[in-house]
Amino acid sequence: MEYRELGKRLFDLICSFCGLVILSPLFVVISLLIKMGSSGSIFFIQERMGQGANNFNLIKFRSMYNSPIKEKFGFTPGDGSRITKLGNFLRKTKVDEFPELINVLKGDMSIVGPRPEVPKYRYFYSTKEFGPVLSMRPGITDYASIKYRHEEQILAKSPYPQMMYEKKSFRINCG
Repeated sequence: MEYRELGKRLFDLICSFCGLVILSPLFVVISLLIKMGSSGSIFFIQERMGQGANNFNLIKFRSMYNSPIKEKFGFTPGDGSRITKLGNFLRKTKVDEFPELINVLKGDMSIVGPRPEVPKYRYFYSTKEFGPVLSMRPGITDYASIKYRHEEQILAKSPYPQMMYEKKSFRINCG
């Protein structure tokens, strides 16, 4: 591991550990609110692609109602029908992403890096254009998450949200 990479990893370790310690009271409150508001687990865990195309389990606060049928077919970008009231607030404020600090601490993610994508988009990353993204550790934040901060609202207005997601988000995230 070269010096620059070691420095970034050290930064990630310190920030994620301090963040988890400081935010732990908030984690408790949010966990209680999630449990009181709907059935299911506190966390949403989903397989994502990481550095070197290795998969890992991304951790977020759960913001949707459980729906086994819809979960089987996946979430459609722009579909807000399953989002809880608390989940709506957590998503708008990005608080649902705080548990990703656990992923950073484990080494699956970094504080700053490209968006970790679901494995179904692996075919995008096999191209010359997007391939270099997989050489980096994915991050909690990046340019795409800032530019498309209101991505859900944008996608909800589109007649073809999946196609829009693929065309816009991948271009920003990878280019």
